Amino acid sequence: MKAQPSTETGATPLPSSRLASKQSGELMRGSVARVYALLGAELAAVETELGAATRMGPSPGAEAAAHLHDSGGKRIRPLTVLLAARCFGDLTGSVLDVAVAAELVHLSTLLHDDVIDDGHDRRGRPTSRRLWGNGVSVLAGDRLLVQALERTATAAPPSVLTELLATLRHLVNGEILQLEGRLRLDAREEGYFEIARDKTSSLFAWAARAGATCAGAPADAVDALGDFGTHAGLAFQLVDDVLDYTGDPRATGKVLLADLAEGKLTLPLIRALDENPELAPLIEAVRRGDPRAAPRVAEAVRASGACDGVRELARAETARALAALATLPPSSAREMLADVVRELSRRAS
Repeated sequence: MKAQPSTETGATPLPSSRLASKQSGELMRGSVARVYALLGAELAAVETELGAATRMGPSPGAEAAAHLHDSGGKRIRPLTVLLAARCFGDLTGSVLDVAVAAELVHLSTLLHDDVIDDGHDRRGRPTSRRLWGNGVSVLAGDRLLVQALERTATAAPPSVLTELLATLRHLVNGEILQLEGRLRLDAREEGYFEIARDKTSSLFAWAARAGATCAGAPADAVDALGDFGTHAGLAFQLVDDVLDYTGDPRATGKVLLADLAEGKLTLPLIRALDENPELAPLIEAVRRGDPRAAPRVAEAVRASGACDGVRELARAETARALAALATLPPSSAREMLADVVRELSRRAS
């Protein structure tokens, strides 16, 4: 991919249905103008490449992938790649390709997750599996994953591909652990955090490390950005789990109580159960598909104060991410990464 020049002013406007979507605006309301001013052309180039990549391949797999891409999204992982690299100089074509790869991996996991979870809606639209079937959705996700690996192998230093393979192992392990948790009620916080680190933090950490590596950052800076990504990813997941109980579906694009209905033991539920063990039979009823039980569990979770506690934990993870970031040389890109992780922690959608 050819890199477009970075500029502090006169940024290229982004496609209205993609990175300038409502989701992105809600996420980075305070800092989005500064991010676009610094990286507008690069973000637009990444979005164009994503649109082309999801439309590659035979039908109907291409349509299934494009349907998910066209629903929008925050594009936090490619943004992390770009900002991590920008901390150490101008952006190159290899950085842009790795930014595209990061989002292709994420989109692949979403296509797979919707099959595993029997998902009906995502970002306010029917899931690809509902429109084209489970088999097509799985294979479309596989194709995006292959494209991500090909781009990384071609554009990035070998260590970036090696770390991506390790990240994919974490993603799969986390999914298996989460799936196993639906078969038995395991309300251990350590189990929750293991899944969160594997399923969410690992890709954030890879994105940050990959961007820095492609930009030629020293090893200690790459490690610091990996720590940043790990803690930022945890903060993101913790807030996401709170929003399953308190979010506005019109803003989040996600059905309220979706995780609960799918039998996922998120941290607000685990902490509410620890405070009130009598919730266990109700939770089991939800997992058996009883629609009357879910609202009662949700109300108990909200009344327990667990959501506030998890929000506080997200703020603590944000502080750890910012501490790792503070070890890097000062730059506008570093400050924008800090803005992004702060917004992740306090978002309401």
